[in-house]
Amino acid sequence: MAVNNSPIPVTVLSGSLGAGKTTTLNHVLNTEQELNAAVVVNDMGDVNIDADLVERESALSQADEEVIELSNGCICCRLRGDMLDEVGQLADQRDFEYLLVESSGISEPIPVAQTFARGFEDASFDPTGIYELDTMVSVVDAHSFWQAFDSGEALTDDEVDPEGNRVPEEALMDQIEFCDVLLLNKCDLVPDDELDEIEDVLRALQPRAEIIRTQHGAVAPEQILDTGRFDFDRASQSAGWKQELQGGHHHEAAAEEHGVSSFVFEADRPFHPTRIESLFTDLPDGIIRAKGFFWSAGREDVAMGLDKAGQSVRAGPQGQWIATLPEEQQERYFAARPGIKDDWDDQWGDRGVQLVFIGREYDEETLVGRLEAALLTDDEIDDTWAQYPDPFGVEEQAELAIADD
Repeated sequence: MAVNNSPIPVTVLSGSLGAGKTTTLNHVLNTEQELNAAVVVNDMGDVNIDADLVERESALSQADEEVIELSNGCICCRLRGDMLDEVGQLADQRDFEYLLVESSGISEPIPVAQTFARGFEDASFDPTGIYELDTMVSVVDAHSFWQAFDSGEALTDDEVDPEGNRVPEEALMDQIEFCDVLLLNKCDLVPDDELDEIEDVLRALQPRAEIIRTQHGAVAPEQILDTGRFDFDRASQSAGWKQELQGGHHHEAAAEEHGVSSFVFEADRPFHPTRIESLFTDLPDGIIRAKGFFWSAGREDVAMGLDKAGQSVRAGPQGQWIATLPEEQQERYFAARPGIKDDWDDQWGDRGVQLVFIGREYDEETLVGRLEAALLTDDEIDDTWAQYPDPFGVEEQAELAIADD
């Protein structure tokens, strides 16, 4: 590829701190002897430990610019432009056939994918046509998942970023929900029956991805290199909660056998704000993922969003109802998505509730009953909703609950 104009394929490795990304990367580099690769390693800290490990345990060298280190920031945000500058310089040399990118433990995969697939407006180098995103890989720590299931605590370890913040469970959920391959690593530390259950949960969260069990990051290189699996639109819509909302996600019998299930709660009337806030702060520990939008009485101007990832729960303003948009914009929505009109209310338009819940060993019937009890009653429908206290943030979602340290 170094002597022709074919795009250079790219594999991106994501995963929380300690999941085994660098171990996986080094295994691939040392196993695939004919792989002529360049590597970008992103680390949040001032010192890029992972880049040093790659250099020490492989034949690649930072001095020869085969290993590029990007430190003290994330390639999904602050370092996106820096990453493109570096891979642009690599492309000028074009003496390698494959690019491997290891992102930091708190990187969001979608912005990284967008950078390679669509470029970045603040960078001078346009990667499209020169690089081709081939495979998004997420490495999941099976042992951490298992411990979380047993304890009901956070899905991520007690790692912190350089700012002193806990690595968010939301980042881990993003990595799981946007990928082509899920590597379930450290499987030697978890009993087989528990691994089956963890796989079922991962499949509910991300039904499209291939799930591969690994120990010490030992994956066959061909399973994550040059697979041709990446498709931005498919990846963007592949999360389990999105497929649930679209009505196309169905659990296998094996998943149900292990207590893994999901459901969509829908309603055409608003929640009482204090009752639903109270419910959101006390969701069952078995609910691993909850996502969607809801109508909070007194906030008819904005669509409220719920985002539960593990034990972290956030809720608050997320966007506008189509009914609040100017008529011209509404018509564009109707033209693009004719089904909207099927559920359109003459008074309230598209306002309503549509929430997805995914988890294991929780009582769905009880949770549905609690959700229904949080809706406005027939008597409350006639109240002045503006009198209700508003527990949600004015401009953005606020943290309602999180696992204790």
